[in-house]
Amino acid sequence: MNTYKFMRSVRLKESACRGCINCIKHCPTQAIRVHNGKAHIIDKFCIDCGRCISYCPHHAKIPVYDPLSVINNFKYTVALPAPSLYAQYNNLTNADIVLNALLKLGFDDVYEVSAAAELVSEASREYIKAHAEDAPFISSACPSVVRLIRVKFPSLVSRLLPIKAPVEAAAEIARARAIKKTGLKPEEIGIIFISPCPSKVSYAKAPLGIEKSNIDNVVAIKDVYPLLLPHMKHDESQLIPLSASGRIGIGWSNAGGEAGGLLVDNYLAADGIVNILQVLEELEDEKLHGLSFVELNACSGGCVGGTLTVENAYIAAAKTKRLVRYQPVSKNHLEDTPELANIHWADNVEYEPVFRLGNTFKESLQMMGKVEELTARFPGLDCGSCGAPTCQTLAEDIVRGDTTENDCIYVLRANIADLSQKIEHLTGSSESGSPLSEEDDRLLHRYIKELTTELASFGVPENTKQEDPIT
Repeated sequence: MNTYKFMRSVRLKESACRGCINCIKHCPTQAIRVHNGKAHIIDKFCIDCGRCISYCPHHAKIPVYDPLSVINNFKYTVALPAPSLYAQYNNLTNADIVLNALLKLGFDDVYEVSAAAELVSEASREYIKAHAEDAPFISSACPSVVRLIRVKFPSLVSRLLPIKAPVEAAAEIARARAIKKTGLKPEEIGIIFISPCPSKVSYAKAPLGIEKSNIDNVVAIKDVYPLLLPHMKHDESQLIPLSASGRIGIGWSNAGGEAGGLLVDNYLAADGIVNILQVLEELEDEKLHGLSFVELNACSGGCVGGTLTVENAYIAAAKTKRLVRYQPVSKNHLEDTPELANIHWADNVEYEPVFRLGNTFKESLQMMGKVEELTARFPGLDCGSCGAPTCQTLAEDIVRGDTTENDCIYVLRANIADLSQKIEHLTGSSESGSPLSEEDDRLLHRYIKELTTELASFGVPENTKQEDPIT
């Protein structure tokens, strides 16, 4: 299995982790375990939704992205601001204020992701109309959603809209225009995306639907936001006109914005990873009917709710609506953008059965039977004390060979109590004057050894175990 395809940009800061179980309870794909007092993220299960970052009280889950200094690595740099960047600023009435500030910050040029979003909206409308019999189609713009479907919903993979995400379309256009403008080689031009979430960082390095991304680096909105502020206080009449986005493009930053750009009525828009899971399960069970399009955003409120932003998602959404109030519907069309050679995916996304227990269907059934047997032996409290989110998840880990039953504190207690009773019975017989038989003496030593092992799992100090293994 190629582990590169399961790379993640949410990491553990081990020095800050205290071994609490908040993260395992909030991870939508059960990708986190806690052992030996530290959390551990399982690469192939993680979809970079960033939920653990929001819920970790000790700030031990951190997003990984590039520093702004990467602009010094290229002869010419183009900033790709996400539309959610505009929503971070108070009383912003003109996107050109932000775009001009990016040039003053050190970028050589800018190209709005919102402009490419209008092209993606147009391509999506055409595709859905031409393939109406295959509806509903699921948005492929959010990498976390695509990764979630890829590993958990095999029957829905074919419903992913096979169109490049706006950020990828923007990067392709920006590079082509920069090459034409400067005459530089492609590798001398840096395409830098200003992102609201860590999911886009992983996408840039391991994209889905295409072989290689045109995005060179990804920086965080929260890093760029304060640096732009000093450059935003000037006479608007002196601004270079750079913005080329209308309501549709900038509106993509909010939940429902992409669907609104399709200009259709029979759509569903959901945001927040927990809500998305419910929608996907209902789609898989064919409980939702009459839809042509399903928009899904892993972050609550849409991209404005990403963990690399600074503003409250719902306040940011209101700011976006104010900004686009008097904008035209759209300013971009595919026929006017020859730099975008192909807006469709070059490769199909394939189902990755990372949660499957066995290598074959038969083996998986046999292992599932063991999981059910083990789960029935556990208390069913889903308390998380074992370091796994649920009793069934612990059972699956045991069947995979990753842990043992003793990780369940209730099973461990029961085993310790049972061994203590057996030792007490044998030692009681010895104290009554009756010598232990050779078999009983062998059993006594075996039980003491097993109890010592169990107590080690329970965290009892070594000297205590040696002096009084029954205690």
